[in-house]
Amino acid sequence: MKNKTSLTALSQEKLADLLTRFGFPGMSVEIVQQDIDGGAPCNEDGTINLIHYMAWMIKGVTTNGNESN
Repeated sequence: MKNKTSLTALSQEKLADLLTRFGFPGMSVEIVQQDIDGGAPCNEDGTINLIHYMAWMIKGVTTNGNESN
């Protein structure tokens, strides 16, 4: 299996690339880093789980940043 991508351990670059291809045209490594700095989940080794990241993004959209919802 060559070039297999693990959706549970993506680099910031690979995550930004995938999200751009999936319909987030403004996504960049800088935005991913800003999200991590703002509390987005990442693995201990600095990689990102796509499912956890997207859940974090959806939570932010549905709560409008209000954790009391």
